[in-house]
Amino acid sequence: MTTESTSVPSSPGSWPTAGQAFGLASLAPRRGTTDRLTLPRRPARPRSGVLPLLAVDCLAVLAAAAQLSTAHHDARLLLPILALVLVLDGHAGLYRPPVHTRALDELPALASRAGVAWCLAAAGVAAFSPSLAIGPLRLCAAYGIHVGAVILVRAMLLARRRRVARANPRSALVIGGSGAARRFAAAALQHPEYGVRPVGIVGVPEQGGAPRPAGEPGLPVLTTTEEIHRAVIQNAVRDAVFLDDDPGLVTLFQHYGCTTWRVGGRQQAGPMGEHMWGYAWRRVVPPGERRGLTAKRALDIACAAPALALALPVLLLCALAVRLSDGPGVLFRQERVGQHGRHFTLLKFRTLRPSDDTESATRWNVAGDRRMSAAGSFLRKSSLDELPQLWNILRGDMSLVGPRPERPFFVDQFSKIHTGYAARHRMPVGLTGLAQVNGLRGDTSIEDRCRFDNHYIDHWSLWQDVCILLRTAAGLVRPTGS
Repeated sequence: MTTESTSVPSSPGSWPTAGQAFGLASLAPRRGTTDRLTLPRRPARPRSGVLPLLAVDCLAVLAAAAQLSTAHHDARLLLPILALVLVLDGHAGLYRPPVHTRALDELPALASRAGVAWCLAAAGVAAFSPSLAIGPLRLCAAYGIHVGAVILVRAMLLARRRRVARANPRSALVIGGSGAARRFAAAALQHPEYGVRPVGIVGVPEQGGAPRPAGEPGLPVLTTTEEIHRAVIQNAVRDAVFLDDDPGLVTLFQHYGCTTWRVGGRQQAGPMGEHMWGYAWRRVVPPGERRGLTAKRALDIACAAPALALALPVLLLCALAVRLSDGPGVLFRQERVGQHGRHFTLLKFRTLRPSDDTESATRWNVAGDRRMSAAGSFLRKSSLDELPQLWNILRGDMSLVGPRPERPFFVDQFSKIHTGYAARHRMPVGLTGLAQVNGLRGDTSIEDRCRFDNHYIDHWSLWQDVCILLRTAAGLVRPTGS
């Protein structure tokens, strides 16, 4: 075991020291758990605000087409325009605007994308069907009607959305320094039109018991995971507002199903309406919602399914070798921690028979163990013992690329010691990863692995997954094992 993986005593439920993240393995339910009080069910993501805005774009295209000649009322023209509008607006996030957004804030984004959609579709259709060509004046008129209709109807919908948010504010927890958190909470409570109602503060209590300035709410300060857990359930908390960066807590609240927000800090350019009474804020999007992760899952299935079929003869030979050298029990099943801290059963070929379950769960590395047979040693050095995990990938427990899954015992220990270790569980765990292709396997630095894993998550792209898979394949030519 490396020195990074040594255990550090800690009282149960205590607040982590500065810079340390919560360990999600102790908070997430195991597969098959039915106790609802263990973890609140993640609420279904609301769609009611998206569908009306989608309908607005559809109606705007139809309204614009109404002033065109009858010859232009053709699906070959209207469908490409509608498709382009929906794709461009969806890609820009215009179907999920902040609560306090106003239609005028969105006018440049909506107008520019509508113009691109009408020009591209009109030019493309005219090239293939000259009879559907639209004159410049008619095209400008249609574009103007489209933008006008969108702004008018969206203004009414967004105004109604603000009224609903004011009447039914969402319970929220504010995470940060106690003084700054109370000031933000006071602003939110004084301005309910933003739809946020703070019910507690997550942070370290103020020292000395200094009196609070007038106007700052006397909200409870939560200092343990148990208090956070209880507050989320009892107050039906749906938002977590972060004044400081804390990837571990961000992951925890996203696991609870809360919408996470970052206040202050360096903000990306966006509409003027993206603020809360002058506090710049942005939504912290869970990795699972990022554009392209559906393609990541498709890549997993497209690669793992044929790989499993092609590797079937190798799997049978490996199973036979394990059976002849080590006896019955060819597959080794072990509990690991996956995305959002959920537990799953990882499959490997057995290379060593541990003396008991405790050794299996808590021994860090078995490389060089004299009890390992020649077959087991070969499987480990060649990484063929990992092949059964292709089935874990098809099941959705894992991905081809991602942070390597670890046992709950070590996840608990590393989360106490290493900043950001728990944040590795923001993405599906993987068969290989950025840390592994850089040589961080087996008895290597946990701190380095953690840094590589979080860098991979923060800069994920489908092309990076392909690059890591190619580097992994090249590394199999010169295997080192673990």
